[in-house]
Amino acid sequence: MIYDKSTTFAEGVALNTVDTNLHNVGDVIDLTNLRNIGSGLPPLYLVIVVLAAITSGGAATVQFSLVSSGQNPPPTDGSANLHWLSAAIAKATLVAGYPIIVPIPQENPPYLEFLGLQAQAGTNALTAGTISAFLTTDPSNWKSYPAAVYYN
Repeated sequence: MIYDKSTTFAEGVALNTVDTNLHNVGDVIDLTNLRNIGSGLPPLYLVIVVLAAITSGGAATVQFSLVSSGQNPPPTDGSANLHWLSAAIAKATLVAGYPIIVPIPQENPPYLEFLGLQAQAGTNALTAGTISAFLTTDPSNWKSYPAAVYYN
């Protein structure tokens, strides 16, 4: 998988929260010099990888969103342009190595200057866990499976 610092939101960033409000995760990507990121040529992918399991004091879920805004960082009051929203993912699913790989949507609504990743815990605040998140043209979601060939 190929990515660089200018297209990285987070590298080993903690997801512990004190509440269930919407929070910015890591850094923003300044789109001033990047154009047509939602055009599909080449296609870009948002990759979020859990590095350390997400935990909470109860049965929590986490919902991730890709947003853009003219403000740095994007506001967490729901006024940023929403480009992608994950399903509510149970904390039991968010173990080390769990990947989320999604294509970046087309520019509707338009991408504004600052692109950010946001997360919101549902039911209970998060107590621990880390993620890395970035954009790439080369997502790696290859898995190894047992061979279907048997040798004597």
